[in-house]
Amino acid sequence: MLNLTPSAISAVEKFIKGASTPVAGLRIAISGGGCSGFQYGMTLEQNKSEDDVVVEYGAVTLLVDPLSAPMLEGVTVDFVDSLNGSGFKFDNPNASSSCACGSSFSA
Repeated sequence: MLNLTPSAISAVEKFIKGASTPVAGLRIAISGGGCSGFQYGMTLEQNKSEDDVVVEYGAVTLLVDPLSAPMLEGVTVDFVDSLNGSGFKFDNPNASSSCACGSSFSA
């Protein structure tokens, strides 16, 4: 399914600890849009949906809807903190191409 690097897990744990409301997990989803046709989305969720695919990484729970799950198969999520900025980076082996910003792809 989906893989998180230790750096990504640490960043998500910090976001969860800083949340003002209880968090059931981090939702990672694919939606239409972006420069290349599909884009990644991440949100802290208060509730799980019954049909969510749930992946546990220690204290981090990932929630993936059934439509996004096939497109996230084998994806690695990393958190990069550099002089050029910080943020989550997606490495998707299923993408036929991706944009320069790394936040959208085509299948």
